[in-house]
Amino acid sequence: MIIYFLLAIGLLILLLGGKLLVDGASSIALKLGMNAGLIGLTVVAFGTSAPELLVSINASLKGNSDISIGNVVGSNISNIALVLGLSSLFYPILIRQTHIRFDYSMMLLVTLIFYTLSLDLIISVWEGIFLVISFIAFNAYLLRNLGKGIEKSQEGNPEEFGPVGNYSWAASIGLLVGGTIGLYFGSELLVDNAILISRQFGVSERVIGVTIVAIGTSLPELITSIIAALSKRTDLALGNILGSNIMNILSIIGITAIINPINISEAFIQSDYLWMIGISLLLFLLMRRKMRISQLEGSILLLSYFAYLYFLLWVNL
Repeated sequence: MIIYFLLAIGLLILLLGGKLLVDGASSIALKLGMNAGLIGLTVVAFGTSAPELLVSINASLKGNSDISIGNVVGSNISNIALVLGLSSLFYPILIRQTHIRFDYSMMLLVTLIFYTLSLDLIISVWEGIFLVISFIAFNAYLLRNLGKGIEKSQEGNPEEFGPVGNYSWAASIGLLVGGTIGLYFGSELLVDNAILISRQFGVSERVIGVTIVAIGTSLPELITSIIAALSKRTDLALGNILGSNIMNILSIIGITAIINPINISEAFIQSDYLWMIGISLLLFLLMRRKMRISQLEGSILLLSYFAYLYFLLWVNL
């Protein structure tokens, strides 16, 4: 029982660390003159992916590449099928042409590039550098093309982040440091105990990575998207999912591979990657159907996720 308790504690510390990191970084960015909209596109978006980043790096350095890759692949699957599916049950998510032409197209392109790079069963240092450069270029494009519109609507509006805008420099730096420390120790607990659980039940680290670890590290996206849906801010809910999937591959896989090349088992190529691509294509069909993801489309996404879990567990148990 102790390993389950430590796993849960590790997950809670990860989530708390991510929240502290976002608050501290957002406060510092506001003090440096960044507007709230740009902070949302950059600092907050990266902060919600921080748990995946620390877990993947930690797992890779420990020689557990299956958890490292499974964390990202499983998160991308759950972001679309589970998070977006659940969010649409609370309020229909309206689709704009820009979502399909840019956000979705970029996500699918990055996903296919990830699949192609993985076919030789390793993400090398140079491939990691390529992904990180692509990540920087993607964010530079966002800031250049979306920054102007954001500045008009949100310039000088620190209240967008609530009390964060009123923190002192000392408090902001303290939150940033505390969040980083929390992410480190939380990832340690989560990875170590996930490995113990997989060995205890004879389940592969790949299965643990794409299920328990992936769902756990996707909780920030789940919470953000559901709150956005309840607030009827469906652009934020959809953008959070598509942007997170892009960031998971470009930044998390890229940074992890630069630190330590990632070995990939054939099971990922033959199964999980195909599910990731298939569910991404399913999302396109559902988005184009009525230019909205209502309860019906959301239920289909959820069913696809349960089908993936059934197939995954049925094959491996």
